[in-house]
Amino acid sequence: MTSCYLPDADATDALGAALARTRPAFAVVHLQGDLGAGKSTLARALLRALGVEGAIRSPTYTLVERYRLADGGEAWHLDLYRIGDAAELEFLGLDGDEATLWLVEWPERGRGALPPTDVTVHLRIEGEGRQADLEAHSDRGRAWLEAMAAIA
Repeated sequence: MTSCYLPDADATDALGAALARTRPAFAVVHLQGDLGAGKSTLARALLRALGVEGAIRSPTYTLVERYRLADGGEAWHLDLYRIGDAAELEFLGLDGDEATLWLVEWPERGRGALPPTDVTVHLRIEGEGRQADLEAHSDRGRAWLEAMAAIA
């Protein structure tokens, strides 16, 4: 597990940039934490570091937002807070072959209908900032976190 304290927005942007610099060609990231813990903020920082220009909207109401990445891939940012059952994901038209990066908020609500997780980022408010704990769940995820540690 990799842990870091994010005292401000600049630190969150730096974590997003580090994730972007070391990102594997395909990855599934679960973003976990209470409301207001910074899940969408970190997703936005990561997407911005991957070259997404223009508005980066929270998928709170749309459930999924799709973004073209500078390297030609596509990122999907999902917020599953409002779904009642994982079977509802079927109606979103998510074909796993299209996305090279999945950023999933409230992933427990989509259990069984999502691709296997590479990294989970656990976020929580701590003092004036946030604590981020990154946990690998696959060989790809472990290699990703090792690459991040090497540039830190």
